[in-house]
Parts: sequence; structure tokens; C-alpha cells
Amino acid sequence: MSRQEWKIEEDTGMRLDKYLSENSDLSRTRVQELAKDGEIFVNGKAAKSSCRMNAGDVIVCDVPEDAPIDVEPENIPLDILYEDEDIIVINKAKGMVVHPAPGNYTGTLVNALLYHCKDLSGINGKIRPGIVHRIDKDTTGCIVACKNDMAHTSIAKQLEDKTCHREYLAIVNGVIQSEAGKINAPIGRDPRDRQRMTVTEDHGKDAVTHFVVKERFLNSTYIECRLETGRTHQIRVHMKYMKHPVMGDTKYGGVCPYMDTQGQVLHAYQLTLVHPRTGKTMTFQAPLPAYFEQLLDMLREESRK
Repeated sequence: MSRQEWKIEEDTGMRLDKYLSENSDLSRTRVQELAKDGEIFVNGKAAKSSCRMNAGDVIVCDVPEDAPIDVEPENIPLDILYEDEDIIVINKAKGMVVHPAPGNYTGTLVNALLYHCKDLSGINGKIRPGIVHRIDKDTTGCIVACKNDMAHTSIAKQLEDKTCHREYLAIVNGVIQSEAGKINAPIGRDPRDRQRMTVTEDHGKDAVTHFVVKERFLNSTYIECRLETGRTHQIRVHMKYMKHPVMGDTKYGGVCPYMDTQGQVLHAYQLTLVHPRTGKTMTFQAPLPAYFEQLLDMLREESRK
């Protein structure tokens, strides 16, 4: 990842994305993607691509290394929950990266989709065809990909308008006393570690997570979370902020003391959206992975002793 910086010399009233597309080697679409991912800051605060530039403004942009232009189809098995001419809903496996990026050029969901599907939407370019939202490498569960630009535009709008609902199941460290709660805390890049996110007022974007306690154990809690926004690592960051990090999350907490979970115990179990062609509301569910069920059994057994 490289850091680039610009200082605005005079008032132009120009949009951020237009200014950078004319004063750097970044395309306007690329600038919009980076801003959406929280990689562009104006005067130290995360900026939208539509914000206007004024004299004296300082723009800082963290630009990830370019991935290879050609992404090859790979015959990777997929657990398909639903598929039609417009969308495909996958129960993503643990350890699978959603799209190619530095260090993960093969074996991704995109590689598998390119093999399985004849067509994918092209709005996100060659690196992320069909991808309208993401879940982390070690998070399992529901993710939808789009086969055409019409479907992509529709579901992206639903995500923006918060009419596409995503529910997760997680096991967190510590016993949560309240039955339910709402975490409303902005999330941005951790200035001390650019690979991590953190709750911050300085350069964070609005982030809201709702949670409900499903079951309490001796030293942990089984919860259901609903995302109101979709920030990077949102549930993981918010639960760390609540001092109840997701079990097995070595980036924000620590390893699971009961078994090797190969990362955070977090599962995107339900996705609700309006079908882009039919207008019908559809809900998809992904069953808990075996390791998650096994861990629940161990925690219940420990609590009974």
C-alpha cells in the first residue's frame, strides 16, 4: 500500500473524485472505490468522493497495490444457496477471500464464480466482477453476487438505502449482561496499524450494529447481530469496542481457548433482499458450519459442570 498526498492551492469547488482523476493516475471510478473503502482523507477525516475541494485542503490517499489485471476462472466447489439469471447466493466457506488482492490472487470467490457463471456484472471491473458486498476471509455464510449490471445497481442501492438486511451469528468473549443493544460508533482506519480498523471520531464513518443475546455460557456469549451499515470488519471492531471481542479473532482479540477455529467465530447466517427483476422480497439462510456447532456444544457442556 502506498500513500499519496495533494494540497489544494486555490478554490475550485471541484469534487474530490474529479480533482484526483485530473491530478493523479487514478481513474474517477477508482477514486470512488477508494473513498467508499475509507482510504481517502481530507484534512485528516475520511472523505466522500462527492465532497468539494477548497484552498488549503490536504488530501491523503492510501492506494493498495494493484492486483493482476487478468483473473482466471478456477474450478472451485461452491455451496450455492440460490441461483437464477440475475443473482447467485453463496454460503462462503471459511478461509476463502472474496476477490483477488495482494497476497490472494487465486482461490477466491471471484475465481470460482468466473468458472461457474457465464456472465457477471462489470460495474466493479475485472478484479471484482459481480461483487456488490464482501465478508471477511474467515467469516462464513451468505454473500450475493450479481450476474448483470441491472442486478448490481439494484442491490447496491438496497445496501445504500439499508433495505438489504444482513444478520450474523457470533460467539464473543465475556458474558454480556444486557439482553440486546445498539452500538453506534464510527469506524475508520487505525492510524497505528493500517491493516486494522478502529472506533474513531477523527476520521471514522458512521457505523451501527444491533445485537441480541441468544445464549450465555460460563465465560462467553452467543449473539445475533444485524448490520445497519457495512463498514470493514464492523462487527469485529464494534465487539472489541464493547470489550467483548469475537472469539478466535486474532486481529482484534485472541485465539479461541477451546479449539482451533481458524479465525473469528462469525457467520453471516441470513440475507434478505428485494429481487432486482421480480421485486419479490427473498430471504436466504446459511446453516452454521460444523466447527461453530461443535464449539457451541463444548461451551454448553462447560456451563453445565
